[in-house]
This record gives sequence, C-alpha cells and structure tokens, in this order.
Amino acid sequence: MSSFRAFLNSPVGPKTTHFWGPAANFGFVVAGLADVKKPADKISGKMTAVLCVYSLSGMRFGYMVRPRNYLLMGCHAANETVQLYLLSRWAMGTRKSVNHSNE
Repeated sequence: MSSFRAFLNSPVGPKTTHFWGPAANFGFVVAGLADVKKPADKISGKMTAVLCVYSLSGMRFGYMVRPRNYLLMGCHAANETVQLYLLSRWAMGTRKSVNHSNE
C-alpha cells in the first residue's frame, strides 16, 4: 500500500500533468492505429510527417524535463512507431501510383 501511496504523491503521479498529459497523448497512438486499416492513398503524408517530428521532439522533451517523464517518452515512442509505419505505407502508395501513371 505504501508503494501505491508513494506513486499517488510522486512528482509524476496521477495528481500531476506529468501523468495526464501523456495519458491523453495516447489518443494519437489510437488514432494512428485506426489509420492502419485505411488505404494508403487516404493517408496524409504531410500530416504524418508532422506527427513524426512532433513525437521526436516530445520524446526529447520527456527525457530532458525534470523529473524525467518516462510515460511521455513511451507515449511518443509508440506514436513515432505508428506514424513511421503510416509514412512508409503512404510513400509506397505514392510510388506505386507514380509508377502506374508512367506506364
């Protein structure tokens, strides 16, 4: 029980924005996972690239802020993974559509 109480009152516990900010950011991961089922031509390359940059900077911020926010780093690492996958699908779809139009 004392470890749970220590977590509740810690500087990154659920009484702080260090907890709820990353928890809310997992919405980006869920949205990205929902986009995995979309056809590649429906994925926005620009927005996906922006989300990749956002997640990279978010991971760095989560590491540099004091106290270190590993939940924020994990959330952005998960989002970076999903967004890079979507970006690769978009790039492959764009390349295929360019190759088909040249034939």
